[in-house]
Amino acid sequence: MAVSKELLDILVCPLCKTPVKPTSDQQGLKCATCRRVYPVRGDIPVMLVDEARVDAE
Repeated sequence: MAVSKELLDILVCPLCKTPVKPTSDQQGLKCATCRRVYPVRGDIPVMLVDEARVDAE
């Protein structure tokens, strides 16, 4: 995933406003509070609640 550190520093979950962090497989950005994982497509984070999945972990 080629999302810049500067962008990661400002991205938050649109639902609960918690900062997001890359998933272990680098395919998404995860919110630690509500456990939503936002996909990254073509190195662009898709920060839409409707596009996110809720992770069990």
